[in-house]
Amino acid sequence: QVQLVESGGGLVQPGGSLTLSCAASGSFFSINVMGWYRQAPGKQRELVATITSGGMTNYADSLEGRFTISRDNAKNTVYLQMNSLKPEDAAVYYCNANVKPRWGSTPRGYWGQGTQVTVSS
Repeated sequence: QVQLVESGGGLVQPGGSLTLSCAASGSFFSINVMGWYRQAPGKQRELVATITSGGMTNYADSLEGRFTISRDNAKNTVYLQMNSLKPEDAAVYYCNANVKPRWGSTPRGYWGQGTQVTVSS
């Protein structure tokens, strides 16, 4: 069983910054890709950013370089530094991890419960 627990969401003014964290816990062999997705009201869940265990990153084009994803493999934790936040960034942000339960097993994806980010003056 794997649990992903997000933290760091909240209310921020336009132009402000927030850092989200997501820690994975439980019993597993390894985590390959970890990432962040978001879902605004009435919209589909969309990719924000991903990072591999080796540090390779991928970002949604729409972010325009405002967000930075990072990871601490020793802590099984992924972070999302969000700068220059805009009202359109407001959404529930979900952590995702691609986890291999045992050596040689097929990886499967897990989701966190989500953390709300509100951008408003």
